[in-house]
Amino acid sequence: MNAQAIVFQRPQQLSLQTLELPALADGQIEVQVEYSGISTGTERLLWDGSMPAFPGMGYPLVPGYESVGRISKVCNTSSLQVGQRVFVPGASCFQGVHNLFGGTASQLVVHQDRVVAVEERLGQQAVLLALAATAYHAVAGGGKREKITTPDLIVGHGVLGRLLARMTVASGAPAPPVWETQAHRMAGAVGYTAVHPDDDPRRDYKTIYDVSGDSHLLDTLIQRLAPGGEVVLAGFYKNDLHFAFAPAFMREAQIRAAAEWKRPDLLAVTELVHNGRLSLDGLITHQQSPAKALDAYEVAFGDAACLKMILDWSNHA
Repeated sequence: MNAQAIVFQRPQQLSLQTLELPALADGQIEVQVEYSGISTGTERLLWDGSMPAFPGMGYPLVPGYESVGRISKVCNTSSLQVGQRVFVPGASCFQGVHNLFGGTASQLVVHQDRVVAVEERLGQQAVLLALAATAYHAVAGGGKREKITTPDLIVGHGVLGRLLARMTVASGAPAPPVWETQAHRMAGAVGYTAVHPDDDPRRDYKTIYDVSGDSHLLDTLIQRLAPGGEVVLAGFYKNDLHFAFAPAFMREAQIRAAAEWKRPDLLAVTELVHNGRLSLDGLITHQQSPAKALDAYEVAFGDAACLKMILDWSNHA
């Protein structure tokens, strides 16, 4: 069995290639992918060649960890059925290329324990579950944090910032303001307010969550903290972060880096979406065929009006 996959041959050079899939082993399933998302965080760094040292890094590579599709084959598994829709957070099923993160393809072979069953009604919105899990992990810390602190301020009104704001509102916590500097991204706030940082005079935030990925913001954010406040780094940063010590010292500031989401985070947000507490509406703004993947990546990474670009694999079965 072969699959068509997006391959980054080197930075800023890609192709749609036919790659061989392995035979199913015990507990594995084959998934016919319907949609896959393009990540503007880690995947952007893979695209432009600026990804810091990362396990499995190298070219050529198959990117992607935001795929949704239907199970087309199963092997010695009773928990999942053919035809069932599942979310696939990446795969490692192609030979001759690096699978980082291996999910942007027409078919995937993965172990059944890696996928998550999703409701039919979600459709293409299910590609957003990885970002939702990222937001959830930033707050909950994979269940390892003794005290959960929701954001008083969120920096960045992209998809991750919107999900974090929606999750905060859904929890019953006060709605946090969300900073955004690009006019194209100010709209779309539901239950909270998006503001330009120049229009926000507050300097007493207890918890600031930065999802902008801007490595130059740390000094600015520390100066907006209340004494003992915390800055949570929930984006992905390609450059080293630095900060002036004196302002941080005067505030006894805390800085926490949120790690990659774990499976419990994915299961938790899937339940929030299924029970209607977390909405994924209005976050996917662009769609393209894998045959025009180069155009899709350029728009995803270069157009401020593009919140989320997905690839439609329906004609690549």
